[in-house]
Amino acid sequence: MKRVRALMSLLWSIVLFTGAALAAEPPDVEKFVNARIEIGEMMTNYFKGGGGYGDGQRPSPERMNEMRADINSKLTAILAKRDLTLEDYRARSADVFADDAAVKQYLSEHPDLKQRYDALPLDRMGRGGSTGRGY
Repeated sequence: MKRVRALMSLLWSIVLFTGAALAAEPPDVEKFVNARIEIGEMMTNYFKGGGGYGDGQRPSPERMNEMRADINSKLTAILAKRDLTLEDYRARSADVFADDAAVKQYLSEHPDLKQRYDALPLDRMGRGGSTGRGY
């Protein structure tokens, strides 16, 4: 019986400490939430009215390359304000946003940001399902 208790204590310790280690740090949450809001707003404005596609037509491969370069330069500028690179944001954003409690806590402390965050399109921001690109 002592062995079972000791083993259970050990397992609970591992689970609890792993959860604490995986929790996003508040400065990271702030950086990534603010970046996601700005990126989402930029992308919404970029594609507003289908202007990027021109009369609802799919852009040519050349136009797609131009759009990709333009979007990446805008993303790089937004992320640079937060001391992030595009590669760092792409690599770490899933982990930061996986800590839903930390994100909700941060947004509850900043109602103006929460309003902007909630206004972002769910399908493009990696929220509300797995169909988004997870900006």
